[in-house]
Amino acid sequence: MTTQDPKKIRNIAIIAHVDHGKTTLVDGLLKQSQTFRDNQAEMSQDLIMDSGDQERERGITITAKTTAVQHGEYRINIIDTPGHADFSGEVERTLNMADGCILIVDAQEGPMPQTKFVLQKALAGELKPIVVINKIDKPGSRIKEVENELADLFLELAVHEDQLHFPIYYAIGREAKAWKEIPADTVADTDLSVIFDAIINDVPSPSVEADGPFQMLVTALRWDSYKGKYAIGRINRGYVKPGDTVVLCKKDGTQVKATIDHVFESKGLTTVETPVGVAGNIVQLTGVGDAQIGETVADSISPEALPVLEVEAPTLKIYLGPNTSPEKGKEGDFTTGRQIGDRLQKELETNVGLLVESHDVGFLVSGRGELHLSVLIETLRREGFEFEVGRPQVVTKIEDGKEVEPVEELIVEVPAENVGAVQMELGQRRAILKEQFASPKGVTKLVYELPTRALLGLRGILMTNTKGEAVMNTLMTGYQPMGQALSQLRNGALISFETGSTTAYALQKAEERGIAFVGPGTKVYAGQIIGLNNRQEDMEINVCKGKQLTNMRTSSSDGVVQLMPPTIFSLEECIDFIEDDELLEVTPKSLRLRKKELDPNKRKKK
Repeated sequence: MTTQDPKKIRNIAIIAHVDHGKTTLVDGLLKQSQTFRDNQAEMSQDLIMDSGDQERERGITITAKTTAVQHGEYRINIIDTPGHADFSGEVERTLNMADGCILIVDAQEGPMPQTKFVLQKALAGELKPIVVINKIDKPGSRIKEVENELADLFLELAVHEDQLHFPIYYAIGREAKAWKEIPADTVADTDLSVIFDAIINDVPSPSVEADGPFQMLVTALRWDSYKGKYAIGRINRGYVKPGDTVVLCKKDGTQVKATIDHVFESKGLTTVETPVGVAGNIVQLTGVGDAQIGETVADSISPEALPVLEVEAPTLKIYLGPNTSPEKGKEGDFTTGRQIGDRLQKELETNVGLLVESHDVGFLVSGRGELHLSVLIETLRREGFEFEVGRPQVVTKIEDGKEVEPVEELIVEVPAENVGAVQMELGQRRAILKEQFASPKGVTKLVYELPTRALLGLRGILMTNTKGEAVMNTLMTGYQPMGQALSQLRNGALISFETGSTTAYALQKAEERGIAFVGPGTKVYAGQIIGLNNRQEDMEINVCKGKQLTNMRTSSSDGVVQLMPPTIFSLEECIDFIEDDELLEVTPKSLRLRKKELDPNKRKKK
């Protein structure tokens, strides 16, 4: 059913810090609005909106998605946004489609760095907030303290006084239950009716012109091989029908004529064709193949462009280019610079937080953080691309004739016994401790301020030093004058001296020098990094050497070599590990660490 009256439409964004339960709450709203039949598979599924492979594997939302449910005579468009700071470009571009937001906060953790970021964006966009304190059944939940922390946060971020008055609801998202008051009994049978009522009563209908020349800002794109490109956005003014002639107002000021082929709207997880898209509704248009995010689709007779979407600048850049190792071309389907460049250009259409520049034979790819870049690298790898990447570098800019670099707020939560290890590591990185306080459960919260470049490689080291107990969250807070260079914080590498297959005998010698990254029988090449030295300097080592046998000592009398299992790094750990003179070789089958210069003599001269 298409709701023709804009007053019966509600556009709501679900915002929160990562893992506070946004996607789980959306699952409940979808299921309880009778969007699916009782026998549909989605009724027994969790994290329905996290449809990407990496989203399911990592347990996080990476791209913002829209869905819609019908509640009585009201159509509710729901925008599920990512909770991780690295995907904040997704949050920025989709919030302008909403008129209100549901801010979800964990009843134990309270407001976190990303809560602050997404709420600041929502309040600046004049969105009407509804607060849901989720996971109230947690043993460590502290509802009253969290309410006070939220009041302080709103006081700090509110643009005007009206925003200081917001309704609070209490929920157990996993069980799809919500209450207006703190419940005495969380086992009691209830549902999400109070959330549906809050959306209809507390969120205003879209502030749009139902009549007038058609106008829509493109805030998202999707593509399929059947209909081509879909331009997604909220209709700001007027209405649109299949067959209408429109003008696409490009970012450079030019105008391109197009004809609308189809108009779609969301229904649950699917899209359904509608005879007319009305003002205030979120629709998907086909026929505007040249559309880019941030451009305006407008009436052909009186086209007016809406303001272009402004997205915050990237903070990290990484070199990405064709593979140059001796193993090049053996494991990937797409290996040339042209193929990689074409794929990156396609990514730019939908990934608004990304920038790509040509550099040497490859490209400099700039993004919002290590996770943002590593998700892109993993996506390319799964599509069959083979390439090499360099160490991430911060993106600096010039202000008043001085070079400035991005600064982050870092919050680390660790058990009390690991505080010393965290403080020692962050002291080496010249981080400034702003706050430190202990919770009743023996967890200490440390708040630091430090340059973005000092965060590189930090997560892996903290996880090792705290035996996996550290919880890290960051938020970019601004820029400061460029500081001193940091000394190398990692030990030297163990480098393969020759090309061949590793032997257990040679790896036993390597283990005496440090930690091995490869096991026996692995093909390696000269210049490949095969381990981490116990000392600060790099060391070349022959890991392909076999044991010499004599007449007196035969293979049958040789003792069995016992080796430690090799340390296998994930993609993020590899990116964290490499230094300026090193590269990571990425193929669909392998991740290999190597020196930029493979020849040992040339390396020494450099």
